[in-house]
Amino acid sequence: MDRAFKRAKKLPLDKDAKLIFFSDLHKGDNSYADDFRQNYSLYQHALQSYFDQGYTYIELGDGIELWENKSFEPIYKTHKSIFDLLRRFHWQNRLHLLWGNHDMEFRDPIFVEKIARTFFVPKNVKQKDRLFDLAYEESLLLQFEDEDRGILVLHGHQADYMNYAHWKFNRFFVRYFWKYMQKWFGVSDPTSPAKNHKGLIRVEKKLQKWILKNMGQMVICGHTHRPRFPDPAEIPLFNDGSCVHPKSITGIEIDNFQISLIKWHLAKEDDSSKKIIKTILEGPVTLKKYL
Repeated sequence: MDRAFKRAKKLPLDKDAKLIFFSDLHKGDNSYADDFRQNYSLYQHALQSYFDQGYTYIELGDGIELWENKSFEPIYKTHKSIFDLLRRFHWQNRLHLLWGNHDMEFRDPIFVEKIARTFFVPKNVKQKDRLFDLAYEESLLLQFEDEDRGILVLHGHQADYMNYAHWKFNRFFVRYFWKYMQKWFGVSDPTSPAKNHKGLIRVEKKLQKWILKNMGQMVICGHTHRPRFPDPAEIPLFNDGSCVHPKSITGIEIDNFQISLIKWHLAKEDDSSKKIIKTILEGPVTLKKYL
């Protein structure tokens, strides 16, 4: 956590900046193990809406499931329309990607460039230069104008020893063992805090302890899949939840220097048809109360 904070890429922002945070998509190959496929349409609708409204998209890790999948190619082919939309964000300098424990391969810039060259063929020199400027970060420090303190943004597995230091060990068991145990017997993956309540609480407590040691540094993260939106008097640890909740996705918005926890889901119309809508779960609250 200390290293991620010290090395965080600084992102200067105006107070009228519009940001949307999603994490833990775990995009897969559309097989039984692809937890994202049930929410594909919800996410695509939400992301298109944010693009049209001029938001900057910040993905807080585990956007791609590289534990259960050895290759990026089937993931790209399955979710090509989403990758094309992300590329449009990038063309407009409105995309920031972080790596998590399930896509830690992206911390290697050579790995990222190899995928970019293989699957995202530019149409001209300008697009080529912009495309190969794409990079994954471990953490960001959002710095708003006229504010002394910023917001630390990261995946959150930095407070989860086994999923940070020994992620390859966990990947091996998920890829070759737990994936099938879950399919055949419904056994929860013990390496995932999202499916292990004790592990989830342990990670949250470590993050809160770090925040207190660092003078109440505000943090936005993912990893546990559990949305968090503290009151201003509480420890400023926010969590955007995940995009693999049953029939819904959750995220965090910052707009007009206010923060909100939101959910995209299906709602019934009067004619019994269903429509994708956004619901504000918590907020909006001015960031002044947390910084």
